[in-house]
Amino acid sequence: MITRLWFKLNWSSKFVLLIEYDGTRYYGFQWQVGLPTIQNELEEAIRRFCGQSSRVMAASRTDTGVHAKGQVVSFWAKSTIDTMSIVRALNYYLPEDIAVKAAYRAADDFNVRRDALSREYRYYISGGNTRSPFSRRFALFMHKMPDIQVMNEACQLIKGEHDFASFASSLEGNKNTVRNVYEAGVERKGDFIVFRIIANSFLPHQVRSTVGLLVRLGLGKRGIEYFRDIMEARSLGSAGPVSPACGLCLKKVNYPKPLGS
Repeated sequence: MITRLWFKLNWSSKFVLLIEYDGTRYYGFQWQVGLPTIQNELEEAIRRFCGQSSRVMAASRTDTGVHAKGQVVSFWAKSTIDTMSIVRALNYYLPEDIAVKAAYRAADDFNVRRDALSREYRYYISGGNTRSPFSRRFALFMHKMPDIQVMNEACQLIKGEHDFASFASSLEGNKNTVRNVYEAGVERKGDFIVFRIIANSFLPHQVRSTVGLLVRLGLGKRGIEYFRDIMEARSLGSAGPVSPACGLCLKKVNYPKPLGS
């Protein structure tokens, strides 16, 4: 009761930020003792701007080295602050590899994590005779590009509601390993192969484990039946090595209504 009253007196409005970041030098989104994280940088910028601390909540807690174009976070601040001032001030205090794209006021009971309908991730693979210095931070480079037709055949197996325990590296207290994948597919865009997946939520390392196994299929190292067997095994981590973090990006978080409406 005292905590709630303190918020009403001092931090009476909830704000939502749409942010993007290059996750290369960060140990993921979530705060960690003595390590650079996205959450730590955001909370420090908010403290410097607002003069008081506020905990930040994210819609999706990206892992070490993972990027975001459409991360959504929330925090509490005084109601007298306008959203344009928040954008300008936070971008002033934030490092160059993190940026606030927009800020909105939100209802007190809005929860960026629980109220999200789905998250969209994309994984980028580049190919060619030589690697590109310009894409090395944001895409996995491969001399031999995998067969996307085979990869898309496997993508059909993961659509819908399934137990994805085999694609999780850990459970982190989550007993339920069932997730609903709404869309999954691979396409070629110029020099890149792009894997796109949309689901209600994801298990730890689920997307990178999926990409790792899809790539092995695309290179002919595994067959579609092996992919099916891994799914049916429902055994933690059995999908095999995860793909590198550099190619993964949180593209968008979807809500019942547009942010700010």
